[in-house]
Amino acid sequence: MNNKKFKKAKAGLLLIASPRFRNLGEGLERGTYSDRQSVKTKEILDGLEGSMEIIYPDIVYEKDEMRQAINMFFTEEVDFVITEFLSWSEDFAWIRFLRDMPEVPIIFVNPVKERMTFKSSLEENDFIDFLCSGTLVGSLEAAGSIPRLNRGKVHIIMGNREEVTEEIISFSRAAKARAILHQSTVGLLASYNELMWSTYVDPYNLFARIGPEIHFISYSTLADQVAQVPDAEIKKYQNELTSRYHVMEDVEPDKFTPSVQASLGMAKLTEQLGIDILVFNDVDPAMFKLIGLRPGFYHPSLNNNISVMVPEADVGAGIITYIMKLISDKNVNFIEPFHIEAEDNTFAGGHAGPNDHNDPAFTDCVKIARDVRFAKTNYKYAGAPFAWYRIPPGRKTMTQLTEDNGSYKLVCTLVDSLEGEHILASYSHGIFRPVVPVKELFERVLKIGTTQHFAIVDGDYRKELFLLAKIMGFEYHEIV
Repeated sequence: MNNKKFKKAKAGLLLIASPRFRNLGEGLERGTYSDRQSVKTKEILDGLEGSMEIIYPDIVYEKDEMRQAINMFFTEEVDFVITEFLSWSEDFAWIRFLRDMPEVPIIFVNPVKERMTFKSSLEENDFIDFLCSGTLVGSLEAAGSIPRLNRGKVHIIMGNREEVTEEIISFSRAAKARAILHQSTVGLLASYNELMWSTYVDPYNLFARIGPEIHFISYSTLADQVAQVPDAEIKKYQNELTSRYHVMEDVEPDKFTPSVQASLGMAKLTEQLGIDILVFNDVDPAMFKLIGLRPGFYHPSLNNNISVMVPEADVGAGIITYIMKLISDKNVNFIEPFHIEAEDNTFAGGHAGPNDHNDPAFTDCVKIARDVRFAKTNYKYAGAPFAWYRIPPGRKTMTQLTEDNGSYKLVCTLVDSLEGEHILASYSHGIFRPVVPVKELFERVLKIGTTQHFAIVDGDYRKELFLLAKIMGFEYHEIV
């Protein structure tokens, strides 16, 4: 498995100061320029260290120190670099960083104070404070070299220290997701979906532009894995399901067990092959003929391994579901909007097949029910049960990722999931009210030109998605 998933974001901290000022203020009670910048550095580290792993080479004053910092960041494989001019400084070290540092997301910050600690610089002590406070002139000087040395994707922000720290933490989530994507694997079971050509992606472009490698997995490989699941594990998982969730009266026991077994087989296949994003074509008749059903449950091991599973062979939807999992560390659902009820400013959305029903706070939202969509077919386990999930209430981020002639579009919005009963048979589902008028939302999505699948997760992650789109070079559309 991709071990980076289980670790904090790793940030390189690049703080730049002036060697000309370094020893000014010797003998003063509050110390030299260098002493005061070291105090400031501790405050910066204290604000960040709980949220990420910091790789810090000490304040950079000279060219040789910059080379050492670059080498340290490269050797430690940082996910991104935080850069800050602690005051005005010569830029000979900075331009070497921009020229020589390998491609990595960079956030360039300029913190501001509400008020200076001095009123004049007539006294030497105040003069040193004046020099230490010249972050604006340092940032202005430094910013000009960013486009000249073609580091165009540097994210530049200004704010008080608290605001800057908050932005860095959001940036760290996006940068970590980018780094993990470069080490991740998509398992496509077993082919693209010929019913939905709009979901096709170019595997080479996906690898080159986003990072994951696609492995194509045959249904026979899944069938072999399902057949090997021990009876004791099947019984244990089935007991866990029945102890947690209400089982509807018409569920047939002789079809419940095969659905549990197939779901375990999917989870084991994902884990054994080191798959981070399992994308399976669950509407392919070949799978139903070979397995006899569509696996109905989203095994908890997927969440334990920080992996995801999506249906209908939509790789782009699998990628964005995985991104939302990495950014939020929450249970992420997979939906397609079904229809609009304009009078209520709502739309119904959901999806057939296994959806992440494992949120311990919402076990009441799950029923084990027959998959009536296939109940009248000739497949061996027609009507086998699944976890019928009513997506919990609350404010959600709804987002999607699609490919467009080699580039990628990321669309996101906010919706409120409404409380209610299970109403759409065979589909995990919800009723949603967007923060913009529902007709406007989908008219704008239609004009952008995407596809029908979305990831949805509790909370507001627009900032992280914007930052990810910026560092990944995605076309970004925020509809609010």
